[in-house]
Amino acid sequence: MADSIVGMVALYFLIWWIVLFAVLPFGVRGQHEDQVAPGTEPGAPQTPRIARKALVTTLLSAVVLGVVVLLSEFFEF
Repeated sequence: MADSIVGMVALYFLIWWIVLFAVLPFGVRGQHEDQVAPGTEPGAPQTPRIARKALVTTLLSAVVLGVVVLLSEFFEF
């Protein structure tokens, strides 16, 4: 499946973006739940913690890529 380094990087990039969109909503509290800052959207997150979510996404993507590579070697798709 991913015989070349370019293929592995492309697959990791694709997995990373999919996992990012799955991880983004975790732990988000909107301003409307506590107190809305003047001039901002009430649904905007109070503390988005993007750096932490990027780290979690990177680690989860590495695990998913490892599973995909192992499965592709084992089942030879």
